[in-house]
Amino acid sequence: MAGAEDGPGQQPDLEDDEAASCRRWGAQHAGARELAALYSPGKRFQEWCCVVLCFCLIAHNTVHLLLLARWEQTPLVMLGMVAGALLADFLSGLVHWGADTWGSVELPIVGKAFIRPFREHHIDPTAITRHDFIETNGDNCLLTLLPLLNMAYKFRTQSPEALEQLYPWECFVFCLIIFSTFTNQIHKWSHTYFGLPRWVIFLQDWHIILPRKHHRIHHVSPHETYFCITTGWLNYPLEKMGFWRRLEDIIQALTGEKPRADDMKWAQKIK
Repeated sequence: MAGAEDGPGQQPDLEDDEAASCRRWGAQHAGARELAALYSPGKRFQEWCCVVLCFCLIAHNTVHLLLLARWEQTPLVMLGMVAGALLADFLSGLVHWGADTWGSVELPIVGKAFIRPFREHHIDPTAITRHDFIETNGDNCLLTLLPLLNMAYKFRTQSPEALEQLYPWECFVFCLIIFSTFTNQIHKWSHTYFGLPRWVIFLQDWHIILPRKHHRIHHVSPHETYFCITTGWLNYPLEKMGFWRRLEDIIQALTGEKPRADDMKWAQKIK
């Protein structure tokens, strides 16, 4: 577990390192302004639809899971919840690493819609704190719609006996979905140093969700480590294994593509 966070009057240990490597970065950076302008009304409408539908399904599935709860299944349910959080953390790292390291904003469909925010975030890390709830969570809500719909379908079509047998598994899946849905919100909180609710700070301090100080390690250029942004539990072991560097070496050997080339291109824009 992580200890207490730095107080309001203290500076995080890595702030000087980040400031030294990113003095030219921020909302006024030419690349950051250009990337922010690519956020379109169509993208905004898609995010609204996904957020509304996602939260309706979460509410529906939560009610059904509570109605099916049985005390005797508590150990398996707790194990499933921890496993769901771990898998969500790994998947957040995999997606984050993939979007940070490969691809281009110019790619059809996915470039402006999904890669753009990652490029903007490295140039202007505080931009995410200025995004509202819809822009912050819209993409993740889109990704979790199908598993939420599948779960809702099961609750409507399967017998209570069958659902009771599947209950620990469904709790695992639901926990995975919840952590995945709120990954960007958790990520936003990790960049927010003022005005956070006490319960969010408590969860960060006890490393139940991504702590602020922990995530600053990723934002030291060239942003090549600590990619997991849900709980951050897997960042240290994956770093010690050299997991991401090994993947990059394999992909570069197979494709000839250089990791983070597009990211560097946007960071070097001056006008």
